Amino acid sequence: MKQLFVYNWEVRDEWFELCRQLPHRELTKERTGGVGSILKTFFHIMDVEYSWIKALQEEPVPDPDYSDDLDLEFIRQLSNQYRGEIKDFLDHWTADLEERQILAPWSKHTYTHGEILRHVIAHEIHHMGQLSVWSRELGLQPVSANFIGRGIKNDL
Repeated sequence: MKQLFVYNWEVRDEWFELCRQLPHRELTKERTGGVGSILKTFFHIMDVEYSWIKALQEEPVPDPDYSDDLDLEFIRQLSNQYRGEIKDFLDHWTADLEERQILAPWSKHTYTHGEILRHVIAHEIHHMGQLSVWSRELGLQPVSANFIGRGIKNDL
């Protein structure tokens, strides 16, 4: 599963790079679909990813506040900060964790660790599709969603 996290992070970084050419007003403009704006979408993706990992670690789950005053560079730096911690978690993943049950602080249901990791992966891919729609509306070529050709190896 780690390869799919690496894939998501690579694609996210490519989206950050593409969006650098957009003015702040375009990044914060409310749009149809998704969570409302490009910047909010990035923030939401990272918040969900990090929150679920913290829940799996049984550590306090942060509840950061989004604001249109945030900029793309801040979001990128936060992404890198969270990524380092998530990578550490994934580096210590073992098969016996797959079926371990967890009740997240915000949920009434229990889920397995493996189920949550797959959800986090799919969640980001879903939102990248929304970014693709918005980028086309802005006249931009979307970031490639291809996994093939990225050279992501199984020995991460």
